[in-house]
Amino acid sequence: MSKQADVIIIGAGVAGTSCAQQLAKQGHRTILLDRQSFPRHKTCGEFMSPETQEMLDYLGVHLMGEEVKPSSMDHAKIVMSHGGEINAPLPGQATGISRYELDRLLHENAVNAGAEIVTGTTVTGIQKLGDHRYEVDARQGNERVRYEARVVIGAYGTKRPRGVAAAEEYRDDTVYVGVKSHFSGITIPARVELYFCDGGYVGISPIENGTVNVAALLTLNSVQGSGKSVPEILRAASRTNRRLAERMAEGEPVSGTQVSIAPLRISHTPHPWSEYPHIGDAMLMLPPLCGDGMSVALRSSLLCSGWTDKYLKGEINFVQWRKQYTLEANRTFTELLRRARRMQNLAFAKTNRFYPGIARMIPGLASYIVKATRLSESGIGTR
Repeated sequence: MSKQADVIIIGAGVAGTSCAQQLAKQGHRTILLDRQSFPRHKTCGEFMSPETQEMLDYLGVHLMGEEVKPSSMDHAKIVMSHGGEINAPLPGQATGISRYELDRLLHENAVNAGAEIVTGTTVTGIQKLGDHRYEVDARQGNERVRYEARVVIGAYGTKRPRGVAAAEEYRDDTVYVGVKSHFSGITIPARVELYFCDGGYVGISPIENGTVNVAALLTLNSVQGSGKSVPEILRAASRTNRRLAERMAEGEPVSGTQVSIAPLRISHTPHPWSEYPHIGDAMLMLPPLCGDGMSVALRSSLLCSGWTDKYLKGEINFVQWRKQYTLEANRTFTELLRRARRMQNLAFAKTNRFYPGIARMIPGLASYIVKATRLSESGIGTR
């Protein structure tokens, strides 16, 4: 079976779905493919930084007006493994909402805009044709489908499709494991809490329905021998931070919300284009402690959809499309990534036990660090 489209987007997460919505709204026939079924739980901090609000508003997603009420956060607490802590205000109101609910809302908007979402589909090959067209081979159950489109956009996160070459030169050598579970019974103020432990860190933040999300990024070496289940891995990590152990002991894991992902490698440079454009984690895996991954996903989809719309309408040619998106993506994200990696390295330095004292001596330092790892507003709402 063969199907025609203007745009094929591979990956129906935050980046892919928001990009599909914007292109479909411009009148382009857009098909969104994902191997998962939705809604589903995903390894994610489920933390929407204040900078995401502008882009969500532009997409017509008004979280506070939805039936499922997300949580709000206005400050962060960082707890080192030896017990010292740093408190810092966030530059605005952050939002906590599960990916289960956020993806559902984004999918509804994309479908309403005219996008077609096809889940349970495994991409088995992507081929660029000579006339600047693409073929995407996929498997849907026992059926094989070939899609043909003028544009393919990679929004598949860190799990690239079969046959797609790895871009190892854009990622660090250190291999991480990401795990997450929702917990009930943990009462948390309007803040995100970040606990450092051997091999990584664990974030705890409120989401909807009185639950919290507990998400960890840990080196592969540190989790070996910790057990195979997500709760076992989280408990093992908490043994190296007493205050984290006490926090987690307050609640119980919510059944069915446990997810893990490996291997994960942090980017050392953005990767906006291979044979086609990339958005979200496929373009840039930001250190999760910076809490701005959702913002990167939304902003990259905004940039990519803008240049892709111009290409599809014939306002620019293929070479200009590739050049302009690559330039703008690098200009937007390279410095952010550099600052985020610097903060990650400082966080894991042996001298990190002195940071709480330094933060008390320099009151504005913690706020500066929080702002340094955030994207600035794009001003799209005023365009």
